[in-house]
Amino acid sequence: MNIFMTGGTGFIGSYLRTMLLREGHNLTILTRSPENQKENQATNQQFVSWQDDLPEIMNTTDVVINLAGKNLFGVRWTDAVKQELRDSRILTTRKLVESMEKAEDKPSLMISASGINYYKSQGDKIIDESGEPGSDFLANLCIDWEQEALEAEKLGIRTTIARIAPVLERDGGMIDKMKLPFVLFAGGPIGSGDQYVSWIHMKDMCKTLIYPLYDTSFTGPFNASSPSPVTMNEFAKSMGQVMNRPSLFRVPESVLKIMMGEASQPVLGSLRIQPKKLQVSGFEFEFEDLEEALADIL
Repeated sequence: MNIFMTGGTGFIGSYLRTMLLREGHNLTILTRSPENQKENQATNQQFVSWQDDLPEIMNTTDVVINLAGKNLFGVRWTDAVKQELRDSRILTTRKLVESMEKAEDKPSLMISASGINYYKSQGDKIIDESGEPGSDFLANLCIDWEQEALEAEKLGIRTTIARIAPVLERDGGMIDKMKLPFVLFAGGPIGSGDQYVSWIHMKDMCKTLIYPLYDTSFTGPFNASSPSPVTMNEFAKSMGQVMNRPSLFRVPESVLKIMMGEASQPVLGSLRIQPKKLQVSGFEFEFEDLEEALADIL
């Protein structure tokens, strides 16, 4: 297939590109600096910018995968940062849909990213795709982001939205933030430890994103998350066991709030996510056990 991607040079996108290329697809990657990707240009992979004729490119595109978005974590959410987080997702998705609207021969499928922070934090309650949305900054960001993507449905384009859990891989994301303290024998849970942590291994993450390519009945929002969420205490204990390190040094909730402010909410909130839609459709996860996932990565 001819696949158009945003966010193709990011954390998830880089792994997804490799998977798609191995499956023989042709990729067009939207990036702000195509000139920096000259060494990656190939007959089955090209890089374009917003200045290129995107409606013309859409005429020969079968599938659009939208992963664009500035990194949410590791920085305090000032008003300026919040605006960047919104613009990098909502405006990008809007422009993408507008490009598809202008195309004479439109793509048949759009796969767009969102996040599990769409949902309201609810302690140990199991949350599937019918779960109640939240009302905080991240929840509203996800809600607005999804609404922009669903505009593609009005164009007759089948649209799926992946509500992505924290992705586990060795060179980024949640593991990158938690690994160093364990290496230094100072690792442990964050906050009370009772909050649920939903997660997904990068291999399963990429498999869920391309699943709608092969199941043509699959549509709408779905939870891209392992069916085995754990508490923060259990997550830290598993990391310690895999790395042969203790899990003793808790980061108090108050300390994290002082350090990160509002950006601490995703870490301290409790989301026990269940990927019901994927499970019902027959999707099979490669990594359902957290320790097996961490052992594969660490």
